Formats: sequence, structure tokens, C-alpha cells
Amino acid sequence: MLIMKKIKFFVPLVLVLFSFSNKAIAPLEDTFCGIRNVAFNVKEEISFTVYYAVAGIYVNAGNATFTSSLETINNRPVYHVSGEGKTNSSYDWIYKVRDKYESYIDTATMQPLKFIRNVNEGGYKKYQNITFNKSANTAVTTDGVYKVPACVQDVVSAMYYARNIDFSKLQPEDKIPFSMFLDNEVFNMYIRYLGREEIKTKYGKFRAIKIKPLLLKGTIFEGGENMTVWVTDDANHIPVRVESPIVVGKVKIDMMSYSNLRHPLSSLIKRK
Repeated sequence: MLIMKKIKFFVPLVLVLFSFSNKAIAPLEDTFCGIRNVAFNVKEEISFTVYYAVAGIYVNAGNATFTSSLETINNRPVYHVSGEGKTNSSYDWIYKVRDKYESYIDTATMQPLKFIRNVNEGGYKKYQNITFNKSANTAVTTDGVYKVPACVQDVVSAMYYARNIDFSKLQPEDKIPFSMFLDNEVFNMYIRYLGREEIKTKYGKFRAIKIKPLLLKGTIFEGGENMTVWVTDDANHIPVRVESPIVVGKVKIDMMSYSNLRHPLSSLIKRK
């Protein structure tokens, strides 16, 4: 997707190592590795609009949609989460994006068993099909077999995993570590928790949880903690606003529609 353009990510969505606001690393690692899904529902659908700005003027440049369903892989129930993003046709001549990311997440462990990446970004095309062998802690790709940590995530599963973090146990500036496998490499990542605040978006006004995911430098995004994400301060933890500078200009991504949420959207203060 446009927001994931060769950044080796997210996020989820997503998205391990760092300093911790005087907290020990081990407890947070254990929490992130042992999460069960209490945030999202089967058949949930969330859509976003991507805005691009130069000189402070934002224009509607594209959209992204995430869906989930319940399927089976090797007799194991999985959440099949799919994310598709594209630029608007009027901007295709500048930079055409047609991306699809899919993750098959074990419902019992919230760990990915399979990941598919099929992207077309400004003429750059890439297809990846990764199988995670959890018993051997390996990732099997068309390029070979790679050793991975026990709790490794992919870019989509990381987003949905992060939605299940219990932010009430954190203090502002705490960092939540995780590892992610992409492009045949393991990356040590983290999410920084910044606290709670109200945010106005194109959809409405929300009580929100503010976080910053660590980004790896790519062709669109700068590395570091330049991206800010606001997720609903309710049991759903759905992203409602993402902001980030890019190499030229800025991007802003707002949630614009949803269906089949697991919990009431109680964080919504006022619909725009």
C-alpha cells in the first residue's frame, strides 16, 4: 500500500530494541508475545483515505481497505487479513500504486503462518509468498529458509497484533518491542506509547491513543519515529489517523468507514 511503500514497515498495523522509560524489557516482550485477540472481529472491514500534501495543501491521493475473515490452514483456524491499497486514477500518471498484502494469523497464538505480498508501485513489482514454520522457527520463501524468532510478525500481522496491546499498563514514552520478517530479513522494531488525547479527523472527533512506530528508511518514508498513529481509545483500537513526513511533502491517512467491529465505537465523540 501507499503507506507501506518499501518501508519494510508497520504497521501492522504493522511493525525490537530500544530503551524503556526505566522499565525492564522482558515483561513487555512477554506481553507482546502472549497476546490473544480481543480487539477485532471476523468479517471486520475498515477503509482509509490517503491524503498527500505539498506546501500545506492536502489532496485525496488514494485509498486502502483492510478486511478479515476466518479460514483454515493445515487444519488450524486462521484469521485471513487482507490489505489492499491504490492511488486514485487521476494520480496514476505520477506514481501508480496497486498493492495487496495478506496475512494468515493463527487464532490461538496471533502469530502469522503465511504472508503474501503482491505489489506494483511506480513500475516496481514484487511478489512474495512466505510460510512460517513455528515448530522450527523458520520462514520459508522462494529464496530459501531463514531462521526467525519465535514470536516474529509480518507487516500485516504486526498491525493486528498491536491492536491487542493493553495500553493501560503502559506509561508515556514506554516502548513495546517486536520482531518482523520482511524481504528475507528480521528487523528489530518497537512501538512507542505517547499517551491519550482527542483527535479530529475527516470522519469525526475521537478519544485516541497516540503511538509512534519505528520506521526503517525506505524510498518514501524517512527512518526513525517520524510517523504518528492515533488508534481509538476503546476496545477496538482501530487506527483513525496516521501522519508522516515523506521525502517530498507529507501524508495523512484517515479512517473513513468501518463495518462489523467487535465492540461499539465508544471513543467517537462527534461524527463530522
